[in-house]
Amino acid sequence: MSPTRDRVVMNWIALFGSMAIFLVVYGGFVRLTRSGLSIVEWNPVSGTLPPLSQDAWDVEFAKYQQTPEYQQINRGMSLAAYREIFLVEWFHRLLARIAGFVFAIPFFIFLLTKRIPWRESPIYVVMGALFLSQAAMGWIMVSSGLVDRPSVSHFALAGHLFLALSLIGLSAWTWLGHHYGVPGASGRAGWSAASTAALAALVGLLLQIAYGAFTAGLKAGHVSNSWPQMLGRWIPGGLLSQVQPALRNLFDAPLTVAFIHRWLAFGVLLGAYAAYRHILRTPIAAEWRSL
Repeated sequence: MSPTRDRVVMNWIALFGSMAIFLVVYGGFVRLTRSGLSIVEWNPVSGTLPPLSQDAWDVEFAKYQQTPEYQQINRGMSLAAYREIFLVEWFHRLLARIAGFVFAIPFFIFLLTKRIPWRESPIYVVMGALFLSQAAMGWIMVSSGLVDRPSVSHFALAGHLFLALSLIGLSAWTWLGHHYGVPGASGRAGWSAASTAALAALVGLLLQIAYGAFTAGLKAGHVSNSWPQMLGRWIPGGLLSQVQPALRNLFDAPLTVAFIHRWLAFGVLLGAYAAYRHILRTPIAAEWRSL
């Protein structure tokens, strides 16, 4: 958290964080439209503009026709249909480039003009590193679906998502520092039951998000269209025997991943409620209620 209160820097962080949130949401839209594998190269500079001529479109379409997605799923797709998914992914990458400039240019200006003190620069450097890391992980994710299968690595998908969420979290933390400042040290805060419950709920939530990414990457949501039972049973058979060794089923078997994702949600809900009840018993909660 930045201890310096500066409204201009705060507004900049709010804008950048909002763009990061929109990129995550739009990334979900890209997956739903199956557009993410339409651009088979990562050209940070030359890829800024979409194809501007018929010949350029033909070249890009020819590259896409060599991919597993075209050959196994979209064989026979028209150029017009390809343009639609290409532009969805192109806009996703364009937004990421714009977000990068929105971060980098003001950061260096604020640093040189000392609006951001040098001693506080590491938190912004980490923010920039997270942005670059999630961009690189995004390409690793895409490239994993261009080799021998028409789907991306679910581990790379989860990594891409978690790096983006870490960036959003750090942006929010930094924004709070500029808005409220950092209170003076008044002794080390003790670790309480409420802290433990809140941490456990957070770990459960992060695990649920990870399994959501695994479910999306493996398309595990399609294995059963019934709920709360799956395939007609409360606990489907073979949860630990679809792949070997057995432990891999927890991460690589669509049925097992979907089963965990469905039921873990209830555990997260109970954990959040338990944390809420513990927090209500803390002195600060009593102070809030008296306001």
